[in-house]
Amino acid sequence: MIKKDDIKLYHFSTCPFCVRVRQYLLEEDIQIQQKDILLDDDAKKDLLAIGGKTQVPCLVVSGKALYESSDIIQWIESNKSQIK
Repeated sequence: MIKKDDIKLYHFSTCPFCVRVRQYLLEEDIQIQQKDILLDDDAKKDLLAIGGKTQVPCLVVSGKALYESSDIIQWIESNKSQIK
């Protein structure tokens, strides 16, 4: 079982790839923490510390970064029964 507290989506509102991931989460009714790196300087610093870059979207699961919207959606789809 994956705790929702161990999952965070780093994004910013106007990024089309981020919108794609957020739309998927909305359609699937999956609630996870979301951090907008343009509005939250600490989130941006955290993302940089975790993955070494500020690329979004980035799904962080138990401290490990996963980039690319299609990879993020695929990971969530494969694991959604464990995080709902």
